[in-house]
Amino acid sequence: MEGWSNGVRLKLGGVIQERVLATLLLEPGKVLPVSRLVEAAWDEDPPATASHQVRKAVADLRRRIPGGAGVLLTEGPGYRVVIDETQNDLSEFGMLIRTAKTAVAESRLSDAAEILRGALALWRGPVLSGIGGPVIEAAATSIEERRLAVWEEHLGLRLTLGESGELIPDLRELVAQHPLRETLRGQLMLALYRSGRQAEALEEYGKVRELLVEELGVDPGPHLTRLYEGILRESPELAGPEPAAPAPVPAPLPAEPPCTLPYDLADFTGREVEMAELLRCATQKGEQGPKIVALDGMGGSGKTSLAVRAAYQLVPEYPDGQLHIDLRGYTPGDQPVSAGTALDSLLRAIGIPGDRIPDDTAGRTALWRATLSGKRLLILLDNAADAAGIRPLLPTTSGCLVLLTSRGRLVDLDGAHWISLGVMSPRESAALVAETLGAGRVAAEPEAAAELARLCDHLPLALRIATARLRNRPRWTLQYLAERLRDETRRLDELSSGARSVSATLRLSYQALDEESRTAFRILSLHPGGDINVHAAAALLGSGIWDAEDVLERLLDVHLVQQPEIGLYSFHDLVRSFAQSLFDAADQDGREAAAAVERLLCYYLTATEVACDVLYPGRRHRPTGIEKSTADLPSLGDAEQAQTWFTREQDALLAAVTLAERRGLDRYVVCLSRNLVFQLNARGQLEEFGALGRASVAAAKRLGDLALLGMSLSNLGVACWRLGRFEEGLEAAREGRDVAAQLGDRHTEAHSEGTLGQFNSLLGNFPEALVHLERATAYERELGIARAEADSLTLLSTLYEQWGRYEEARAAAQRAVELQGGLGKFENQFSAFTDLAFAQAGLGEYESAARSLERARTLVDDGADPGNVALTLALSADVDQHLGRPVRSPDLAEQALELVASNASPLRRAKVENIVGRLRRRQGERRAARELHADAHELASAMSYRIEEAYALCGLADAEDDAAAAARHRAAAEELFARMGVAEDRRRR
Repeated sequence: MEGWSNGVRLKLGGVIQERVLATLLLEPGKVLPVSRLVEAAWDEDPPATASHQVRKAVADLRRRIPGGAGVLLTEGPGYRVVIDETQNDLSEFGMLIRTAKTAVAESRLSDAAEILRGALALWRGPVLSGIGGPVIEAAATSIEERRLAVWEEHLGLRLTLGESGELIPDLRELVAQHPLRETLRGQLMLALYRSGRQAEALEEYGKVRELLVEELGVDPGPHLTRLYEGILRESPELAGPEPAAPAPVPAPLPAEPPCTLPYDLADFTGREVEMAELLRCATQKGEQGPKIVALDGMGGSGKTSLAVRAAYQLVPEYPDGQLHIDLRGYTPGDQPVSAGTALDSLLRAIGIPGDRIPDDTAGRTALWRATLSGKRLLILLDNAADAAGIRPLLPTTSGCLVLLTSRGRLVDLDGAHWISLGVMSPRESAALVAETLGAGRVAAEPEAAAELARLCDHLPLALRIATARLRNRPRWTLQYLAERLRDETRRLDELSSGARSVSATLRLSYQALDEESRTAFRILSLHPGGDINVHAAAALLGSGIWDAEDVLERLLDVHLVQQPEIGLYSFHDLVRSFAQSLFDAADQDGREAAAAVERLLCYYLTATEVACDVLYPGRRHRPTGIEKSTADLPSLGDAEQAQTWFTREQDALLAAVTLAERRGLDRYVVCLSRNLVFQLNARGQLEEFGALGRASVAAAKRLGDLALLGMSLSNLGVACWRLGRFEEGLEAAREGRDVAAQLGDRHTEAHSEGTLGQFNSLLGNFPEALVHLERATAYERELGIARAEADSLTLLSTLYEQWGRYEEARAAAQRAVELQGGLGKFENQFSAFTDLAFAQAGLGEYESAARSLERARTLVDDGADPGNVALTLALSADVDQHLGRPVRSPDLAEQALELVASNASPLRRAKVENIVGRLRRRQGERRAARELHADAHELASAMSYRIEEAYALCGLADAEDDAAAAARHRAAAEELFARMGVAEDRRRR
């Protein structure tokens, strides 16, 4: 205890004076009787004159303390001390604690921490040291306990505010002074863990556990035990607070530039040479066209990590966006992402609405390249398998950078600068081990660290898995793990395959799992898609979603799965191969795999059924022959939820169909395909639509189920029509009709006849088409299905118009308009009025055609097919020109071309381009006409769309400047017209 006045230390007298004053200062403002002061002044057996000596001590203190008479007051039977809180350190300490509590209550944590720092700074050493006496010592113990509690509160606040490493010295000193105090020990463990010193954190737990057992015979409390377990698992909950988001940098673009790059590894280490070369190539000036920098190397060599690290460093060079797509070229048991699907994802990533994305790959490529013109984008194409799948994704103008990763060098990809990644150098391996394990632990065993790197073949993936195991086993030494690895490397020495080497290393992490996690790891590898969510995982495992998530998190802790984003998990390709090899060995009869796969497929089928019911409420329900899944389903209660789920899970669902096909589960192939084609058709993913249609037909045939076969053939026919594959569609429709006849299904038989008529009409087989369409309308009239009859009549009208039989075309279209009006289906009258206008224009009745087109345009709504709308607009512009009307603003013909260019089937595009081409020629724009007819001819001839092929040739002949070329085009057109029986005077003008 010390007393000070104006910077001068006071002499307070002897022991009795100090003990009396200390006792009074411990309770300022409170009257303490002389008997209490006697008790404090003498340990035991006070003298008979004790009361007198206390009074003498008080009088002496009043003389020694300036203004002492006003500080030490006599009141009744005792004395009290009167001082301001700031005149007594202990009182000021209490005041600051109260102020800090107020700050915490008001969420001013930083202020509270600073206030407590000031309170602790009042301490100059042990309180009341040297004064002695049981009363004083008891008070000193209580005050010291308060001081430690404040330290704990202060350090807890600083940890909450994100501090860690700077707290360690204070914490170590406090723990050394109070080794059994669990709160301080826990704070030290947390500070060490957050500073990347996990091993030291776990060591602290071991120390306190030994102390508690030895000295008290108890284990650490539940709070400290949970903290230890969290550090062992590297629980995300123990991470410090996220750093404050940087202030947004003003962007020159109207919208925020897209960035879909994966996260950058915080502990990325090594690859300095390759990184320097990559950055040099990426920033080199003067090259024409886009820069392509490609990384090749074995799986697990860190290609993607290096590419992602470089991409983030290059962000300032490419301010218009940074895109990433995994092409899955080497995913076991999975098909690589097609160029069309990749382009769809990339276009959506840069903000192109789905309704503007063309259906065909060529159209998507053109839109992609046109959109990127003049932009500076970085595009990371990950896991590419072949050059053919890459070329459509490459920009054609300079300014963009393409980073590419592949296990093998794609030698036929021109213009790429290749950088090969082998294994890491010993120096880089040592740095990676130190970064991931902790420099202190490596420094303690440098030779063992070097041996560990060598035994892991200096492969980044293997090194990361080995060090993860060491982090989770703090009592293991590097030497101990190296000794374990020596046995495994016998297999590594015998195998030349890099993948097999990684498999041996992966086994180390696998063997550290409990049996439940091992089983789950093997089963989850059966999932066919790239990402696994908890619902799919639960279905595979036959568990609840929370149990599935727990297992996935345990696998994530030991890096056997990755987490691309919250709620999604994925296997590295090599890890999946390793897990599947384990499954093959553990499940020799295949029963466990078969049961897990069927659980997954059943879940997907049930979920897609629910989603389709929400999105397409009018669709016809068909029995699947499969019981509904009992697995937990995601939220699919409204259209937005269902659409979001379908979009996110589409790749996994497509892969699930492939999995079902591979395992011979044909009923799942058919039923899953049926649900998926609704989505693929709506999204314009026609190639995938066609592939599923074919797979479904083949599966239904293997099942021998005629009802499922008829449904599958119907879907395949729609896909073929949209894709322009008329011969294949014709065969599917013919087979579908025969199946319907076998089943006695007159409705489907009538529909199939209409489809046969449509395909024959498109192929130019007009007499055959007429037979089928007349049969279809007769069946539908007989069955009383007026809506279907109206649809067939529109097809019949189109056939007659193509044939030049305009009167009959007009009659069929008028009948369709009447039927649809009677049904109240005015939206379906849109196409019928357009068909009527085509017939009227063919007859030269342009005023009537204009009125029909005006009616059609008023019926267009947001859900109308863009190809049909384009056809109406193009014909409207054509009729306006025939009537001598001025071009409208905006130009209807240009609007039509924009619609078919962005998202329409190729057959609609060909017909629209021919109409606008004839219009442009009449307007004197011969070059524009030639370009339109040339594109229409290319499309129509590829599809065998004979009537539009003939009109395209005719248009080319009319617009051609070269007489010889015009003659050739004319001759080819005449040959086609003759084959179809279209007389010259009955053709479109």
